[in-house]
Amino acid sequence: MNVRAVRGTAGAAIIAAALTLTACVESASERLQTPSVEATTPAATPTPSASSMAATWRTAGAPTAAAANLRVPWSVAPFRDGTRIVSMRGGEIVEIDAGGTVRTIGGVSGVSATGEGGLLGLAVLEQDAETWLYAYLTSWDGNRVIRMPLLGAAGERSLGGEQVIFDGIPKANTHNGGRIAFGPDGYLYVATGDAGNRDASQDPGSLAGKILRIDAEGSAAPGNPFGTAVYSLGHRNVQGLAWTDDGTLWATEFGQDQVDEINRIIPGGNYGWPIHEGAAGDPAFVDPIVTWPTDQASPSGMAAIGNTLFIAALRGERVWMLDVGTEGLIGDPQPLWIGEFGRIRDAAVDGDELLLLTSNTDGRGTPSGDDDRLLSIPLVEAAP
Repeated sequence: MNVRAVRGTAGAAIIAAALTLTACVESASERLQTPSVEATTPAATPTPSASSMAATWRTAGAPTAAAANLRVPWSVAPFRDGTRIVSMRGGEIVEIDAGGTVRTIGGVSGVSATGEGGLLGLAVLEQDAETWLYAYLTSWDGNRVIRMPLLGAAGERSLGGEQVIFDGIPKANTHNGGRIAFGPDGYLYVATGDAGNRDASQDPGSLAGKILRIDAEGSAAPGNPFGTAVYSLGHRNVQGLAWTDDGTLWATEFGQDQVDEINRIIPGGNYGWPIHEGAAGDPAFVDPIVTWPTDQASPSGMAAIGNTLFIAALRGERVWMLDVGTEGLIGDPQPLWIGEFGRIRDAAVDGDELLLLTSNTDGRGTPSGDDDRLLSIPLVEAAP
């Protein structure tokens, strides 16, 4: 069986694991039980520094509009044929061709687009002759992950019937998380928020304030640290997931009043919320590798290529570019295009191209005449 994932918002890599798809769906109570074993408390993240042999990448031109007049877009999934699929918070899914033509391919039922909820993250899995589109959405009774067959060729795509594969994720007006991405190990990673219940982030028996790791049918992935779907905990509101070339998982984290974070994710890691916001130097928790004042970031989607991360910033109205290695941050983060395009919701790498989704029509931005837009920027590998 030949299984692979299309690179999407989190820089999804080739999937080498064979996955057997079935139509059965477990209930949330069956998937998430009281942990039978205690996860080992990880040490704090080492002090950032040092060097790395992995490639770093840089932008090589000004952003240009690949599409315009999008209505509250949230996630972009690129395809090798040059098309992109984008989710709209209201429930619509569109296909954008290489010429910038926007075409609706379907809609998702049961979407409750209130507050920060709605149709959020997308991920794509190609398996043999089938292509599946996965989506994270807020419904009236909670957040859930669904999948749909993606039918037809470029320019003629449509959506098949919806299958709920994971539900029971707490929802609220804010802090719904929403990013999903297939990792290099072939499993689906799901970012959730604390849904306004701060203490739930520290409870390994709750799905709120977590990064989850599940298989293509929604069952907890083997090897998870608590024996459930929970992969890491102590998060306030994660909205970005990406893997650098060495297989390291990174996540963006919305802080509250003090700082926003970039975290290196390890299985069983506890990232401190609500006990700590930002770095605390407490060995019981994992410190972030980077923090910013909240008015400079509010980090959402994130893309990785080589050893470089690109982070979309909402309130900060910029993109942060930073290089990372096995010991953490390398050099200083660089802000790009401050204030030029307003709020940036998502970032994705498509070959040697960086894609950005603006988020100015969501009621919190100041839209221009053709917002929201999908932007494209060429990338080049930096000289060693």
